[in-house]
Amino acid sequence: MSEEKKYFAVALDGPSGAGKSTIARNAAKELGFLYMDTGALYRSVAYSVWQKGIDPKDADAVAALLPELTITMNYDEEGLQRMYLNGTDVTQEIRLPEVSNYASQVSAIPAVRAFLLDMQRDLAARNSVIMDGRDIGTVILPNADVKIFLTASAEERAKRRYRDLKEQGTPKDYGVILVEIEERDYNDSHRAAAPLKRAEDAVTLDTSGLNFEEAKEKVLQIIKERLHL
Repeated sequence: MSEEKKYFAVALDGPSGAGKSTIARNAAKELGFLYMDTGALYRSVAYSVWQKGIDPKDADAVAALLPELTITMNYDEEGLQRMYLNGTDVTQEIRLPEVSNYASQVSAIPAVRAFLLDMQRDLAARNSVIMDGRDIGTVILPNADVKIFLTASAEERAKRRYRDLKEQGTPKDYGVILVEIEERDYNDSHRAAAPLKRAEDAVTLDTSGLNFEEAKEKVLQIIKERLHL
């Protein structure tokens, strides 16, 4: 009898702006793993909340909306994750700044986290995955084969965000960005439901002094060493 195929699960957690999504997506491509941006799931819920004019802090109203939502995803030819809300592609819309603000508040609601939990775990049960978020290693995939806590100083993350916005033609004051990041860090780490927290068995990687390639290679090195690839 042939041995059942073993799927690997990599949990990549860390604060907003640490580069998790870009690094996870590229690392997954090199390893032949499936990449899952869990933040996109919460953004999809947040987009619907925003569209309907619901207060993202109104947990009862948000919970009441959930049965109306069907969130699915697939991957395009380049391996990029595309999000669908009730059959409509919302991949671009969920990246709107307004939706980002809503997502941080909506993701703190226990009913929303419960609504999306099985979807995330089911994907990991059927594929080798790299999943990034705030609570992958602590809540979503507590038994992940590899756990990495990716971080960088608030100042470094603000600089990166400042550069990105400038390149996109939508510049924003560095001081404002820094305050927003610090507020997001506080909210994410102090919320009652699944706060941003480093798993006890996670490897911490601070990317403050690293460029993208250096950070990606260090993440790949950690994964390959832990999985003996």
